[in-house]
Amino acid sequence: MTNSTFRAARMLALCLILCALPLAAQKKKDNLQKPMAGPRATPLRVTWLYVSADLDTQKVGRVQIGREMVIAEKSGNWLRVFANTDIEEEHTSDAPIFDANEVPPPISGWIQAKGVVSENTPNGDQVLMGAAADQEALASDPRGPVNAARTAHLLYRRLVEMFPNSQLDAEAAWRAADILWQIQKADSASRPSAKEQAPYLREQMDEDGLKKVIKYYPNTHSADFAAYELLDNKLCGDWQGQEKCPEKESEIYEKYAAEHPDSPRTPQALYQAAYRQAVLTDMYASDNNDKKSEAAHNHARDLAAKLRDKFPQSDYTARASMLVFKLDQGIAVYGIDKE
Repeated sequence: MTNSTFRAARMLALCLILCALPLAAQKKKDNLQKPMAGPRATPLRVTWLYVSADLDTQKVGRVQIGREMVIAEKSGNWLRVFANTDIEEEHTSDAPIFDANEVPPPISGWIQAKGVVSENTPNGDQVLMGAAADQEALASDPRGPVNAARTAHLLYRRLVEMFPNSQLDAEAAWRAADILWQIQKADSASRPSAKEQAPYLREQMDEDGLKKVIKYYPNTHSADFAAYELLDNKLCGDWQGQEKCPEKESEIYEKYAAEHPDSPRTPQALYQAAYRQAVLTDMYASDNNDKKSEAAHNHARDLAAKLRDKFPQSDYTARASMLVFKLDQGIAVYGIDKE
């Protein structure tokens, strides 16, 4: 390889690394620069890289679904690309500071063009959204691919990066952040610290992705969804029979409902608050604090009435009505039945 070729390769590799910007930078459209080598792209199938545009030549590496690429040139049904094959983007916030700049460079090679979506693909955002949603559905299927959730995350992320002006942008950003949140939430729940009462004593989920959705897509349902997810880090792990947990959590959910009155999650938030007031009704009663028990009972009634008024068709409204019915009948919602 000549010096000029080597320098060109390094420049192309650097372009790919730089174009893999965080979600926040993608929304600063005035500063968004196209990679010099060509359009961004990603494959929808596991794809081999070859030394040249020939299936009989040596394989250089393999590119997974959703991984980032930059197209350098095209020859018939082949593309010469610089592809990121092994950078794990999902856990960049966990990386040691001293490793921040030690990112493996992308590798170059020839790839078959079929199944590759680029910035120039007609309706490419729709195609990526469909592919990501398909992988997300597979993730909930016990027979689905092991890494389907992470693949869906990458595809949603590619949509945001490759099509920053798409109408699907906000939803794709939310879904990408939500997938990582759910993966971390499951991991946190599996740890012994999950039973700790105070939220700060258990493994906290990384809030960065969700906060960026709120910041860069304000006044959207995607931002509403992200704000609701963030409540998870504020909840008790295990109430341990203590009244302070449902008291605080009821406040948290009611505050969310007040700040996001039109959110699709608001009925759920009001129900969660009503449930905690129903629980407090029983907790206070067991402590012979009849005054607080009656106040919590009335609070639960008020929340159920608010649900009936604003969200009459919601399942959460019916569930809240069921809670109030039980309280009115003297049936315990939390703990052992009074009878």
